[in-house]
Amino acid sequence: MSRSDVDCPLFILSSTRSYFPQTLLLSKEIKMAFYSLVVVGFLSTLSYVHGYYGGWTSAHATFYGGGDASGTMGGACGYGNLYSQGYGVSTAALSTALFADGLTCGACYELKCVNDPQWCRPGSIVVTATNFCPPGGWCDPPNHHFDLSQPIFEHIAEYRAGIVPVNYRRVRCKRQGGVRFTINGHSYFNLVLVTNVGGAGDAHAVAIKGSRTRWQPMSRNWGQNWQSNAYLNGQSLSFLVTASDGRHLVSYNVAPSGWSFGQTYTGRQYRY
Repeated sequence: MSRSDVDCPLFILSSTRSYFPQTLLLSKEIKMAFYSLVVVGFLSTLSYVHGYYGGWTSAHATFYGGGDASGTMGGACGYGNLYSQGYGVSTAALSTALFADGLTCGACYELKCVNDPQWCRPGSIVVTATNFCPPGGWCDPPNHHFDLSQPIFEHIAEYRAGIVPVNYRRVRCKRQGGVRFTINGHSYFNLVLVTNVGGAGDAHAVAIKGSRTRWQPMSRNWGQNWQSNAYLNGQSLSFLVTASDGRHLVSYNVAPSGWSFGQTYTGRQYRY
């Protein structure tokens, strides 16, 4: 393991020297960034424990977006083109009870159609949360509901069913390549879209560090867009991501000093 890949359970933070060789000891500055993000991550995790890596939970599923899933592009998570982001058609819009105001964006769920032999198909699917299903009908609180892309819905149920009962559970996400950071905005307003997060799949806290600055916690603007108001032009950028399961991932110097707005830079990845 290299210095640029610190992916550790929360408990390691309290006794870093016991678990890491000298070359991997975290600086006091990084530890402080870790601790500040731990509080944010822990509090946000309390808001959505439904089906997390455990047993199956009952819900319902519908579909939207058309046969080619073109209507699922964009969405409340801020991912934009789901094809280019690597999510494809295996996506879902979540009801209020599951969406957690966007904190579950990027999370993965396994679903299977149940208790409806007329319409159910065998097998299960894994989808990524990429959008919000607003209140109205089946998406009203406190319902647990998945509005799937039409192509993935048809893997577990007949098109004519319209809506089916499902069981779901939270699962870990398998991603290709590293976590991606797309930098938008302008000087003194850095808006970073975090995508392709493996493991838990969702970022619950993010910190940024310029080559001439300390670690600075970012605030979540909307979806998985994270904001910093620091002036970071002309500095290489490092990122610290904390997922909902409490694991941290440090990616050093992801963006070179000559980075520019509108570009995407790839960091490390969580071990599955």
